[in-house]
Amino acid sequence: MDESQTSSRVWLITGCSSGFGAALAAAVLARGQRVIATARNPDSLSELTAQFPATCRALALDVTDASGVKRVVAQALKAFGRLDVVVNNAGYGLVGAFEELGNEEITRNFDTNFFAAMEVIRAALPILRAQGSGHIVNISAAAVISNYAGFSIYGATKWALEGVSESLAAELKPLGIKVTIVQPGPFRTDFIARSLERAESQIADYDRTSGKFARFLETMEGKQPGDPARAAEAIIAAVESDAPPLRLVLGKYANDKARKKVADTERERAAWEHVGLPTDFAATSHNL
Repeated sequence: MDESQTSSRVWLITGCSSGFGAALAAAVLARGQRVIATARNPDSLSELTAQFPATCRALALDVTDASGVKRVVAQALKAFGRLDVVVNNAGYGLVGAFEELGNEEITRNFDTNFFAAMEVIRAALPILRAQGSGHIVNISAAAVISNYAGFSIYGATKWALEGVSESLAAELKPLGIKVTIVQPGPFRTDFIARSLERAESQIADYDRTSGKFARFLETMEGKQPGDPARAAEAIIAAVESDAPPLRLVLGKYANDKARKKVADTERERAAWEHVGLPTDFAATSHNL
């Protein structure tokens, strides 16, 4: 991509009414780049469009509406003639013990956090392939580094997103398209207040585990250490890099958690190597 294209990248960002989406859209626009900002209610984006009338388009989008996703991606291409960065940010949390959660709650969380992102990527890929360039950014969660009691399904939706992202990165690399997974720790967004659903059913036996975690989240509201504006700058830096990371871990909490997870995983693997290692056929070749 030449310098003129780099300075005027076109970003499609879902879930821009608040949080990471709002911070990222504002930071990108302040750089003179162009943004298709989406939200269920585009009126919530009126300040952005008023401040950046030439470079920001606010579009209504319920990410679980597949036809709406296709329409918005087509509108993005029509508005600015290209599409460079696709950010899957829209989503919500679901807290509750696994046994407390019903099929409807589970399905709705997967539909929003996982299947909707798949639709956005699927709609954008033909455009990115035709250009021979692009960057897909998928917002994940610290729950994927290691999960918590009460976040079984929410964590699973993000684990699924990361699994697809890893494979996509390998599939798309020869085509000039990059993939980055963002793993944020606790950031001072309205995720807890607005984007966290509680299980409808409550089972007393889980009060000391998932119940305790849900109460802890409530105490964190407004006290999270992460700054969304700084997170936005970090995401932009990754996109602008010639060698962006597959995973971008945001904040001290998530970085500490990632280091601990790697150490714990290796410690456990080594402790059980004598059991797990000698399970191949005797003359197996290791060429995978």
